[in-house]
Amino acid sequence: MKRHSGFSLMEILIALVIIGILGSLVVGNFMGAVDDSRFTKLKSDFKSYQTGLMRYYNDNGFYPSTQQGLQALEQKPDTNPEPKRYPRGGYLQIEKDPWGNEYLYLSPAEYGEGDFEIVSLGSDGKEGGEGLAQDIFNWNVDEYIEASKKQDQ
Repeated sequence: MKRHSGFSLMEILIALVIIGILGSLVVGNFMGAVDDSRFTKLKSDFKSYQTGLMRYYNDNGFYPSTQQGLQALEQKPDTNPEPKRYPRGGYLQIEKDPWGNEYLYLSPAEYGEGDFEIVSLGSDGKEGGEGLAQDIFNWNVDEYIEASKKQDQ
């Protein structure tokens, strides 16, 4: 009688279950790291744009209008109010939010207090939403990040 060595069906199924469990743990930890990096970029972008807007205000005595948008920090606007002092090369480069959408800029602020607000429409790129799809403002980004982290726990 020849004896065949190999794995039984039960051993293979147990191995697949173990691999599946380990894979879900790794993917879960990886997704948390991706979200953390998005939050870091979001906060960094908001701070950069706020600094650029303050410099714009200090040079000109007013903020760009809503119509001029954040692009006024990148390229001199040619619509009213037109800045009198504008540095060669602009104030800074404007990037998309962590989900690949354009940031919105409102001046004066519509939802918060202040002269302006910067908004990311979240992962879905649409107004409203919940979780990662909710709108995130420069004035509530820390609250949003804390709430998102609590939901993940």
